[in-house]
Amino acid sequence: MTLNSLLKNQLTWVSLVTLVLSIVMTIIKPNFYASENLYNIFRNASLYAIMAIGQSWVLLTGGIDLSVGSVMCISGIVAGLLLSLGFSFEMSLISALICALTCGLINGLLIARYKLSAFIVTLGMLSIARSLALIISDNKMFYEFGPDEELFLKLGSYQLLGLSGITWMCIILVIFSAFILKKVLIGRYLYAIGGNENACIACGVPIVKTKIIAYIFCSLTAGISGILSVAWLGSATTGLGSGEELTVIAATVLGGFKLTGGQGVAWGVLVGALLIELIRNSLLLLGVPSFWQGSVVGLILIGAVGLERLFHRSK
Repeated sequence: MTLNSLLKNQLTWVSLVTLVLSIVMTIIKPNFYASENLYNIFRNASLYAIMAIGQSWVLLTGGIDLSVGSVMCISGIVAGLLLSLGFSFEMSLISALICALTCGLINGLLIARYKLSAFIVTLGMLSIARSLALIISDNKMFYEFGPDEELFLKLGSYQLLGLSGITWMCIILVIFSAFILKKVLIGRYLYAIGGNENACIACGVPIVKTKIIAYIFCSLTAGISGILSVAWLGSATTGLGSGEELTVIAATVLGGFKLTGGQGVAWGVLVGALLIELIRNSLLLLGVPSFWQGSVVGLILIGAVGLERLFHRSK
């Protein structure tokens, strides 16, 4: 890659901003560089990045999934509820993931096979999944997880080489996504569909199947993030994942994935999620009220879309 193409690459500038912000915060607030704070930054960013990994597959096809925050919630609630009722660790987690996969399958079928708007379908699923989470939990918090509580909580507290288990899960999923997108045929299909869907139809690309898989994988990553969040927080509440769909989309677009599809690299979501979490962490250290965080995420999302259009026109 030439210097000129690097300078025209959105991900290059996002990475540079992330680096500069880290340096500035280290100078202004020396405790920013404390190991505990860095641990928290990477863990929190990983939860966004895990969902952004799945969202990236959907964006590659030119679609969008607004339901990830609610799927995250209902998966966490199902896992917490079943554990509290005495079900085994394995059964509870499998059930939670099946719940997430079902949401993704419904989204994929309605969007790919029945040609419904991705925006409308996933917006509807956002409301349905959140409502079902309220119904099955009776709007109660779960913080006692039965006989396998210790094993479950270890998912959120596990550490290896100075990084949390959540961060390691994120790294594994990024490597998996990178391999699929670069080496496996379905990865090429995802790029091709977003690049020119009509040409894919003419070439016999299995568009319906590929899109369904993309939405299933997106919901699966949201479900994984929901389970890990509950294990880390030590409680399952119906407020879990509320509004996180915007953060996930912002992280994915910042990471170089076009809203119109067909462009992006797997590891870009890590950079996007890390920048968002760095900004949130910086605001907290600087004493800015948490009420401003939503405004900041909104501005980041608008800025990310603006950057994407700017770099698209410059090519």
